[in-house]
Amino acid sequence: MKTALCIGGTRFIGRHTVEELLTHDYDVTTFTRGTHEDPFADRAGVSHIPGDRTDREALASAAAEVDPDVVVDFCAYRPREVETATEVFADSRYVYVSSGSAYARADVPMREDETPIHDCSPEQADDDSAESYGPRKAEGDRAVAVAATESRRVSRSRSASGVSATAEGVEAMSVRPMLVYGPHDYTERFAYWVGRVAEYDRVLVPGDGGSLLHRSYVEDVASALRVVAEEGNPGEAYNVADRNAFSLAESLELVADALDTEVEIVGASDRELAEGGIEPAEFPLYAPRPMLVSTEKLSALGWESTPKTEAVAATAIAHVENGRNGTENGPAREAERRVLDTLDA
Repeated sequence: MKTALCIGGTRFIGRHTVEELLTHDYDVTTFTRGTHEDPFADRAGVSHIPGDRTDREALASAAAEVDPDVVVDFCAYRPREVETATEVFADSRYVYVSSGSAYARADVPMREDETPIHDCSPEQADDDSAESYGPRKAEGDRAVAVAATESRRVSRSRSASGVSATAEGVEAMSVRPMLVYGPHDYTERFAYWVGRVAEYDRVLVPGDGGSLLHRSYVEDVASALRVVAEEGNPGEAYNVADRNAFSLAESLELVADALDTEVEIVGASDRELAEGGIEPAEFPLYAPRPMLVSTEKLSALGWESTPKTEAVAATAIAHVENGRNGTENGPAREAERRVLDTLDA
């Protein structure tokens, strides 16, 4: 039996990854503080170890208890946490969940081995603000690369892939998801648009609705993490996003199809939005310029993404069934109505 340890694993990306690992015959252990409801509390094949990932001794104890073939780290938010994990789990295939926010330049598309990632100052490395998130994730990527190229020798039986191997350094990789959407998304950023389509005939969008912010369906992120754990090259980073990017306007059309309803998408310029006191950046999933990544490197490992109609439908239906409408993530409807009234005048 293959063994996997998930640092995190009960909320969103982790929840789907546990399901992915179970489907592929892993025995899974989650390592969490237990501050959120555990959907796997009574699930066969899933064990739980309580602990704080910032406690090195607790991580080492989990490593000794589970002896995992694969470790997936969902909640490393500081570079030193990645450094510690690559040391503690040096005998495992370690996958760090990074972010597309690690990129310092918005190339179209952003490529793992070409587009530069952020620098990270010592102050940023210990900061918890949104402004330092990208630099911290980038420094975590660098920690993975350093761990994979250290001169120490690691010898193990790689049961996850069935290959016996001796490798230089730690078998550590990173995965960079773009904005993740799907069932159980507690951020409710995509849910904002689902709620608008579900409740209103006319939905206001910034510009012409052509905003292109590359997104990642959560089940595809889960499968990417497994594939990289099994087939990825140590020290490498892999982008993950929908293989076919689609605009904000098309997202709304796909949601409407999934909910068997119709929607009129109403575009508004910056000046027109200002009539309602709205800034374009207030809308979730809006990007003033294309934010796209290449997924060729991940695809070369055998990974594929879910068709957009299927991914959006599953997301929209789940959000409606669970009462997720993300209203706090965008402009108030009253402000939108003022803009719509101005456009109709």
